[in-house]
Amino acid sequence: MLEYMPYIWAAVILIAIYVESITADLVTIWFIPAGILALVLSVLPFDIAVWVQVLVFFALALVLVTLSTTIFKKSLKRSPIVPTNLDLIIGKDAIVTETINNIEGKGAVKVGGKEWSAVTEDNSIIIEKNELVTVKQIRGVKLVCIKNNSDYSGGSEQ
Repeated sequence: MLEYMPYIWAAVILIAIYVESITADLVTIWFIPAGILALVLSVLPFDIAVWVQVLVFFALALVLVTLSTTIFKKSLKRSPIVPTNLDLIIGKDAIVTETINNIEGKGAVKVGGKEWSAVTEDNSIIIEKNELVTVKQIRGVKLVCIKNNSDYSGGSEQ
């Protein structure tokens, strides 16, 4: 078994390199130096037991993962989710440009100078053209709107 260990460690290194190259998320990068050390141990002129090579491999990988997470903790933190332009219309008022009727599959609103397909939360609610609504959420490519109690006189559009 000892004579095959250099090939096994080389395979572990190559697999780790391959997996790392297709993920780019530092998933297996820690196994590469650990595999190199285990490979060196397996080719030394004196025999080192397989269990010692495996132990050294996993110990070094664990140390590298631990060190890297403590050293790079700040840079590895996920940044908070920043709303995109689309998310910014949630909570905004909109003008109904086509009567919203979920049963008939019709409805459009204008918000931020752009026209969007719109639906209501409840299929029994119909919102007439020129009424003021508030965008509650985005469902697919449609805005889910609720009726706004404010009156809209039909003046300048949003």
